[in-house]
Amino acid sequence: MTASSNLRTVGTPQLRKEGVDKVLGRAKYIDDLEREGIWYGATVRSTIPRGRILAIHYDARVDWSEFVIVSAGDIPGKNHIQMISADQPCLADGQVNHCDEAIVLIAHPDKRRLPEALAAIYIDYEPLRAVLSIEESETQEEIIWGPHTSEGNIFKQFHLEKGNVDSVWAEAAYIVEGEYRTGAQEHLYIENNGAIAEYDEVTGITVWGSLQCPFYVHKSLMAVFDLPAEKVRVIQVETGGAFGGKEDYPSILAAHAGLLAMKARRPIKIVYDRMEDLAATTKRHPSRTRHRTAIDKNGKLLAMEIDIATDGGAYATLSSTVLSRATLHSTGPYVCPNIRITSRAWATNTVPCGAFRGFGAPQSIFAIERHMEQVALAVGLDSDEIRRRNFLHDGDTTATEQVMVEPVILDTLLDRALEVSDFHARQSEFARLNPLSPVKRGIGLAAFYHGSGFTGSGERYLNSLAGIDVTTDNKVRVLVSSTEFGQGTNTILTQIAAEALGIGYEDVIMAPCDTGIVPNSGPTVASRTSMVVGKLIERAGRQLVTGLRQDAGLLDNYSTQDFFTSCLRYRELHGKVESLCRYEAPPNIYWDDQHYRGEAYPAFAWAVYVAEVAVDTTTYSAEVTNFHTVQEVGRVLNPTLAAGQIEGGVAQGIGYALYEKVLYNNGHMLNNQMTNYIMPTAQDVPSISVHFEEIPFAHGAFGAKGIGELPHDGPAPAILNAIQNAINQSFTSIPLLPEDIFIRVTSDAHEQEQITV
Repeated sequence: MTASSNLRTVGTPQLRKEGVDKVLGRAKYIDDLEREGIWYGATVRSTIPRGRILAIHYDARVDWSEFVIVSAGDIPGKNHIQMISADQPCLADGQVNHCDEAIVLIAHPDKRRLPEALAAIYIDYEPLRAVLSIEESETQEEIIWGPHTSEGNIFKQFHLEKGNVDSVWAEAAYIVEGEYRTGAQEHLYIENNGAIAEYDEVTGITVWGSLQCPFYVHKSLMAVFDLPAEKVRVIQVETGGAFGGKEDYPSILAAHAGLLAMKARRPIKIVYDRMEDLAATTKRHPSRTRHRTAIDKNGKLLAMEIDIATDGGAYATLSSTVLSRATLHSTGPYVCPNIRITSRAWATNTVPCGAFRGFGAPQSIFAIERHMEQVALAVGLDSDEIRRRNFLHDGDTTATEQVMVEPVILDTLLDRALEVSDFHARQSEFARLNPLSPVKRGIGLAAFYHGSGFTGSGERYLNSLAGIDVTTDNKVRVLVSSTEFGQGTNTILTQIAAEALGIGYEDVIMAPCDTGIVPNSGPTVASRTSMVVGKLIERAGRQLVTGLRQDAGLLDNYSTQDFFTSCLRYRELHGKVESLCRYEAPPNIYWDDQHYRGEAYPAFAWAVYVAEVAVDTTTYSAEVTNFHTVQEVGRVLNPTLAAGQIEGGVAQGIGYALYEKVLYNNGHMLNNQMTNYIMPTAQDVPSISVHFEEIPFAHGAFGAKGIGELPHDGPAPAILNAIQNAINQSFTSIPLLPEDIFIRVTSDAHEQEQITV
């Protein structure tokens, strides 16, 4: 305990570190930045979903000597983007596998000349048969995916078994089957993708970018340019949103800008416009999930058989890990003695799918929570009761045989959600009023969880390093590669550092997110930043205080001034004041990658969400009119930011459920503009009440678990459950548009009319 412990920052709503600059317009995004002598780059993209490149023609009416032109032959290293699998080319070479795949890059000092030049480059193709859906990929004998493995067009597959599923069906009182589908979704971050690159023969390549994961980009650039690590530098600049969409794709854009910079011998900037960004960048994986469930006469789950298929697009990107999380979340927060899960990620000739908030969990949670609603109907129990009877509790095991050793308070969350939403009273009220009104109202709930951090052994493999140092002008700097893109990383990590050191929040700053300065603390993904990286910062702070006491005379009771005075003495002794910590797994966390058994996550965040809807039976439109959230996410480090994460995730989930539909025509995104890619506006987002229960997690920063992805998991099923309650129709696919409701309601009315006649 220090004298400055009254400077507590954790658990308080501190102002955002970057907030003032953003509000006053001082924040500089990638398109605000210039370099001396900069040129501007653009991309020639494929117009067919699959085919061989026969020839590239350059219209003679353009003076091409004014341009720099780059194709696959100009790549000095490997023509691939280094992700989990190195199957995606940096530039297409001989064949294209999806529409809008990059083939040629051009650059010019006048950006106004680029559209004319792009239109003057013609490509001859030999079209090949394209595979554009999960079902087509499942039945396609020809292998369309590059590696040509024995698994055919499957990027990844998992098979999980717990108990003996086949022994249960005969004894079941009820067997309920269902198929559930989710569509692609665009991230629609406020700021489009962009990068600036410089290349020097001696020092190597430097890239500034709007991005999430600097060391992912760093790894890809090393491969593309055949450079050692010390000759590659990646710097994240102010980033206007990401949601996973800037996890993998910036590696491509950075390589493109770098290749042009290398050939032009001058800085290159590439910033996509909205149409190009929507058409060419990754989307959320579409999915199809089939459930077959055995239940006893009391409504207890006996067996769950689940089959998951996701559409990964043309290249593997992150499909294997997205599928992994979808698989592990597919049983929901329920205990079941017998489970069989089969899951596959399929290759298609569409734009590759990648990371998106929730990372596979929203797809499988939508399926299980819609399915539990059908189970409730079959058994004759209320929505809340069927869930309560099957919730996981302390000591229960998941599909991977993970024992719930951390407290599970799902019953408490459900009770509070029912209370704050007045669930049963509202349900009764709507049942009484709906027959008298063309606008039918309903209420529905969803219960769910989200694993915090990388799955299984992922955090061990990352081996993250993070820490703090102290500058000569008495500022503590947080040293991490974790990035700020609107979610509050800068604020949370500086709060943690200030708390651990016992100094003021205003005395802590973030070091530039520059691979030449900060250590590799892992990617800013997987709900890991506060819990995992934050814990490293907490440990580094405590470690520094111990060092100052041992070597620099820091007393037990110290002021902020005492702290920095001790840092001065420490610097005189050691040359610098720095404290770094490497990741250490919590005890008793064991994972078998081969058999997919053990502790999938060190901790889970838990939630119950309730949605109220109104369905207009004249226009067939559905809107969310009220929304209640109750969640347990460990210690809440900053109540304002935490509530903002929940509200933003719910808003995105509303779009996923009711508005956002990616339309393709022969593999090309048709609605790649904000005029026709419909998302919820402020008018479409209802009042959202946010409630937290706090059970600190011992191995997270000051007790924190992950929070960023959780709120995207629950809204869609809660909303469709509410719609079912409103109009007594069960819908199994999202997005659910007015035309979908119209088709179902009118076709059912027609069938009823035929029966009556």
